[in-house]
Amino acid sequence: MAIDVSDAIQQLIQDRGMSRELVLQTIEKTLVAAYRRRFGNLENVVVRFKNDQEVSIYAKKKIVDRMYNKYSEIEVEDALELNSEAEIGDEILIEIDPKEFTRGEVQSAKQTARQSLREIQKDTLYAEYKEKIGEIIIGYYQRERNGMIYVDLGKIEGILPKKFQSPREVYHLNDRIKALVAEVKNEKAAGIEVILSRTHTDFVRAIFEVEVPEIYDKTVEIHKIVREPGYRTNMAVNSNQKDVDPVGACVGLKGVRIQTIIKELEGEKIDVLKYEPDPRKFIMNALSPAEVRDVIIMNEAKHQALAVVNESQLSLAIGKQGLNVKLANRLVDWNIDVKTDEQAARMDIRTESRRAVSELFGDEISRISELPGVDKKVVSLLLEHKIDYIEDFISLSQEELGAIDALTPEQLDSLRKLIDEYVEIIEEAEEEEEAEEAGAAPAPAAPAPAGSGADEAEEEEEEYECPECGAKIFLDMNKCLACGIGLSFEYEEEEEE
Repeated sequence: MAIDVSDAIQQLIQDRGMSRELVLQTIEKTLVAAYRRRFGNLENVVVRFKNDQEVSIYAKKKIVDRMYNKYSEIEVEDALELNSEAEIGDEILIEIDPKEFTRGEVQSAKQTARQSLREIQKDTLYAEYKEKIGEIIIGYYQRERNGMIYVDLGKIEGILPKKFQSPREVYHLNDRIKALVAEVKNEKAAGIEVILSRTHTDFVRAIFEVEVPEIYDKTVEIHKIVREPGYRTNMAVNSNQKDVDPVGACVGLKGVRIQTIIKELEGEKIDVLKYEPDPRKFIMNALSPAEVRDVIIMNEAKHQALAVVNESQLSLAIGKQGLNVKLANRLVDWNIDVKTDEQAARMDIRTESRRAVSELFGDEISRISELPGVDKKVVSLLLEHKIDYIEDFISLSQEELGAIDALTPEQLDSLRKLIDEYVEIIEEAEEEEEAEEAGAAPAPAAPAPAGSGADEAEEEEEEYECPECGAKIFLDMNKCLACGIGLSFEYEEEEEE
C-alpha cells in the first residue's frame, strides 16, 4: 500500500528551505526507523518513491525450501503465489502495509524524522552562512545581553559582540543593522553561531565594493585599510588604468560616494589617499592632510623614517592624541617620527643615516653599487667605463664625467647627493690640519739610502705589513685596501750620542 507524501514534501521544502532530495532522504530514514522498530534491526528494508508523491515500504526476503526466519525468508510455495517465476535462492520484495505499524513505532519514526530534519537544517544553514564570510548582511536588532547584540537574520540569529561594535552607534528594538559576517561556528552545545562585525577593516572594504563600481570590477584596487573604529579610517588605493583617478573614483562626484559610506559608519571620518611604491611619497600621502616638506629614510632595514614639516603643520601631522601619525605608521608599515624644521636641524641626520647604513652593510661603503637607493642604470654605465669605487668617481674631472654621454646631469647630481649623504669624505689637507691642531708634527720623509738618487728612492718605496690583516701597505696609504683599517705612520728620531 503506497502512502501519499506529496503534501509533506511541499511543506518541508517551503517551511524549512530544504531541497527535494534532502526531504526524500528524511522520509526514507523515517520509514526505515519504523520498520526496524517493528521487525527488528534488519537491513532488508527497501523504500521506493513513485513520482516523488507516493512512497512504499518493502521487505526483501530470500526464497528458501524451509523457512527459519519469517522476517528475512519466505518459503518457495508462498513466493510462487506472488511471482510464478520465483525459484529457491532468489530474493523477492514483499510490500509492507503501513497499518501494521503500532503507535509506538510511528512515534519512534517521527522522533527520528525530527532529529534528521534538525541535523539537515543545521548542516544546510552552516554551509550557507559559511559561504557568506566576508560579505555584508542585513538584520534587525532583537535584544541585548551582557553587551552582545542579537540580530535577526531571518533563518538564524546572528551575534554582534561588544568588541565588534562601533563606539559611535546606539541601537534600539527592530533597528536595521548592516554588518560583516566575520565568523561562523558550528558548536554541538550552542549550535550554529554567526559572528557579526562593524569594526573590521573588511567591513569598510565591502561597503566600498558596493558603492564604488571601479573597486568592484578591479579597475581601482584597495592596497590597504587601517582603522580606528568610530573615529577614523585611512585607505590607500591605486588604479590599474592610467586614465582613472583612484581617489576621485572612491570619493565620487562632489563627494557623493564617500558621504554615503560615512553615513553608514555613523559619521566616522574616512581619508582616501593614493598608494605610492616609493616609501617617501607614500609617507607624505599617509600624513595628509598635513603638508610634509621632506621625508628622510633613517633606517631602511628597520623601516624608520623622519617626516619634516613646518611648525604650523606639526599638530596636524601628529593628529589628536597622535591618531594621524599612528594610522600613518600602520598604513605604510614604517615607524615615522615627525619633526619640525627647527627640530630636524638640531639632529645630525646625516650622521644618523650613515650609522644606519653602516649597521645595514656591516662596514663603510666603498663601492657605488652599495649606496642605498642608487640607480642601477647609473651603476651599469659607470662600470662600463671601469668606474666601480666611490673614490674613483670623486676623482673624475668635469670633462671626464662629460665624456660619459649616457649619464644625464640629473643622474650625476642624484649620485653626488647620495655620496654626500651616506659617505664621509676626508681630504688629505683636512687630515694634515687636524694633525696640526692636535699638536702632532708632520711625519718626516724617509731618508734616501746612501749612494742612490731621489728617483731610485721613490722606486724602492719601503713596504710594511698591516697590523690587522698582514697585507702589504706603503707610506702613502691612510687605509688598508684589504681590511679597511685606518693607518698612521710615526717615526722615532734617533738619539744623538
